[in-house]
Amino acid sequence: MINFNGDLLSNDSFFLNHNNRGLRYGDALFETIRVVNGKLFFWEDHYLRLMASMRILRMEIPMSFTMEYLEEQIMASVTSNALENTAARVRLTVFRNDGGLYLPDTNDVSYLIESAKLDAPFFVLNTDPYEVELFKDFYVNPDMLSTLKTNNKLINVVGSVFAKENGYHNCLLVNNNKMVVEALNGNLFLVKGNRIKTPSLKDGCLNGIIRKKLIDILENLDQYELEEAPISPFELQKADELFITNAVVGIQPISKYRKKEYATTVAMDLLGKLNAAARLN
Repeated sequence: MINFNGDLLSNDSFFLNHNNRGLRYGDALFETIRVVNGKLFFWEDHYLRLMASMRILRMEIPMSFTMEYLEEQIMASVTSNALENTAARVRLTVFRNDGGLYLPDTNDVSYLIESAKLDAPFFVLNTDPYEVELFKDFYVNPDMLSTLKTNNKLINVVGSVFAKENGYHNCLLVNNNKMVVEALNGNLFLVKGNRIKTPSLKDGCLNGIIRKKLIDILENLDQYELEEAPISPFELQKADELFITNAVVGIQPISKYRKKEYATTVAMDLLGKLNAAARLN
């Protein structure tokens, strides 16, 4: 079942048409949320990011769009799929209503909520081989729009096809300044000794929820030194560890980039702290 503007519909329902602005122009935002036994992980952070993104895109925020209302609608979708007592992946999409060309007829919005089962209730470190390569066919613009979780994801789609064609598990994206920004499906962290580095939002990386949580965690740990700064492609092969973060996987270690292989010591340490933060959230 899916939740469309509060109505629960079967997965094969036809309820969107050719006028949908998300289809026509990518005029949409989305949040991907982990829900475990009825608890939304880091829900406040997801909600605040969505509200801020809607304001940036000049979407009209309905009076009903409170944290409590959207949480109720998410749980209605989860429950309709019998996932309230397990782990689920939820996608909440908000798009501007039909009408207009580039200039919309209205800034009013609709929403769509989908849910699917996840295997594990908490974040688990996958230590299977995970090789990445740079994707340099297209570049990320280092601007505010690149930091938003919009439906404009063509570079991620084409990069994913490139990765599959060449036998990689993922690719790293670079911006117009030729600096590494993020992975196709999450933020990037680089470890060298006790220094941990991640690109800043000014570099054009996604304003990721798990990125934000790890930054909060690291700022309270004496054993690590955190830096938000550009990452040069040359730094990748000098790193001790590389890992990717997103709201569903948590932390995904990179095992290999070109000839360099990486450890997972810091990723394992931070995963435990991330799970603890999720439990307390």
